[in-house]
Amino acid sequence: MRLEGLALAAAATFFYWRYGGAWILFAVVFFAPDLTFLAYFFSSRAGAIAYNAVHTTLAPLLLLVAAAWFGTLLGEHVALIWLAHIGLDRALAFGLKYPAAFSDTHLGRIGR
Repeated sequence: MRLEGLALAAAATFFYWRYGGAWILFAVVFFAPDLTFLAYFFSSRAGAIAYNAVHTTLAPLLLLVAAAWFGTLLGEHVALIWLAHIGLDRALAFGLKYPAAFSDTHLGRIGR
């Protein structure tokens, strides 16, 4: 799973570069999905729901398809950055969260 994550991050970053994306946009948007950590201030359950909602590949893939269909280059770029973020998270073993605690993920416990 970690190698798949690395492959996703590399492929998304490659296509971002290939389609002429601005690296400043990449740097600004790359960590935006991690703002969902703020939901952990409410509860572990809220944090897990928010984190998981933006750390699955379904939404950025749908955005990529819709942006390509409608010819929205910015949407394509954001989707590729989002996929690169998810891929890097997976490569670093930051999996989808269980509501019990932030460190409990589908890839195992963080920090073992």
